[in-house]
Amino acid sequence: MANQIAIDTTPGLYEIVHTKSSAFYDRYERKAELQHQTHYCPGCGHGVVHKLIAEAIQDLGVQDKTIFVSPVGCSVFAYYYFDLGNVQVAHGRAPAAATAIKRACPDKIVIAYQGDGDLAAIGTAEIIHAANRGEKLSVFFINNGIYGMTGGQMAPTTLLGQKSTTSPWGRSARSEGFPLHISEMLATLEAPAYIERVALCDNKNIMRARRAVRKALELQRDGSGFSFVEILSPCPTIWGKDPVEARNWISDAIVPIFPLSVFRDRKPEFVPNAPPPQKSVAEVLDLTPRAAFSNPRAAGCDDTQQPMDDLAIRIAGFGGQGVLLLGQLLAEVGMKEGLEVSWLPSYGPEMRSGSANCHVCLSQERIGAPLVTSPNVLIAMNEISLRKFGPDAARDGVILYNGRALPEDFAKPEAQVVCVPAARIADAAGSPKAANVVMLGALLAHARCLSQETAFAVLEEKIRDQELLAIDRKALLAGRDFIETELNVGPVSQPDGFA
Repeated sequence: MANQIAIDTTPGLYEIVHTKSSAFYDRYERKAELQHQTHYCPGCGHGVVHKLIAEAIQDLGVQDKTIFVSPVGCSVFAYYYFDLGNVQVAHGRAPAAATAIKRACPDKIVIAYQGDGDLAAIGTAEIIHAANRGEKLSVFFINNGIYGMTGGQMAPTTLLGQKSTTSPWGRSARSEGFPLHISEMLATLEAPAYIERVALCDNKNIMRARRAVRKALELQRDGSGFSFVEILSPCPTIWGKDPVEARNWISDAIVPIFPLSVFRDRKPEFVPNAPPPQKSVAEVLDLTPRAAFSNPRAAGCDDTQQPMDDLAIRIAGFGGQGVLLLGQLLAEVGMKEGLEVSWLPSYGPEMRSGSANCHVCLSQERIGAPLVTSPNVLIAMNEISLRKFGPDAARDGVILYNGRALPEDFAKPEAQVVCVPAARIADAAGSPKAANVVMLGALLAHARCLSQETAFAVLEEKIRDQELLAIDRKALLAGRDFIETELNVGPVSQPDGFA
């Protein structure tokens, strides 16, 4: 939002009218039902920083020449919000991509926007070398000390003693090392022009952050070198705090470890040198026409067939349906029964309502790759997932679909399809949230290669709430009973293992 002051005709009176910056789209079309808002959690710092950047771009009049580079992270959908040139890049690679863009388009304003897991972990090399070369970029580093999008793992900037999903007892200097101070590290280099750390902990500091963001863009507009603004930002959802507590925690806990300061503010001096000779890409790479690639596989070889003693499972649905948890439960059941297992999640940055799916492999042999492209078991928790992944199911596999019947216009695949009204069954068991456990029971009954008792043991370890555990036990049994009745199969006994 940008502030505009409208002067009233009455002496001494005025009002402030809030309007959206022109650097934002009028509507955010990523989701048809939520076009008036972003996907960020309440109290998240990304929305504040987006506002500060948009305000500065509008005030400086550079909207038509700005290119925004964002990699993987909670800001992965920034291109739905900023009405700018947008480039989406791989995890951690924003400085490298931004360097190429700036060198190809030196008259543009190029922004690299990164989180701490992205910039300070997988992207450490990229940011150091871009800074050391003095690339004329403006880098905004959103540091909340945690992996926010992927579920709260420890980040390079996580505080000592701070708990995360990968440091459940708190970060230890002995085992995980100390938090990385990126601003201080980059300030040891000769080339950067401007480095400052600011915080979003109160209005005064937000105004300081506003000035820092504007200055970083002004310096690039005026032809200066590398600018870097580190912004200590709240992450209420993953920190487990409300928005007010999260802001207070920045000032009380984070700022003492990451002090606010201007670490560099000068224009570096470079010794002029002759530009390298320009060559075409074909000349540099010595490209010559090559013969078309031919597949060496024997004709008729079919790699969609799965060995009968393996389970290659794809589970898909909306975030909030327990898709990833169901995959974890299956993997842990397999581990307890001595199998080789793998679990590979795939999901968007939303905490709820976004698409989510995971790959689960269970085998007596070592697993070559965790990716499941042709599942012999597909668990589709909604119609979208059925349509998207159903055609990929192996011909001798099974699709367990969360519904009473297939959609009328759905072309039935060669795999066996079993409609399991899991939501209705779970509701009867005590909670519709247990639909994923109903599907677990259905899979146990259909595959007949994993132990029901082991599944109960895993549920007892994972579910601490006794009331919810009782519902899950009922849901698992209900899913099993549905399959036994629907398919007229015998009771599930304690198996010896895979066939």
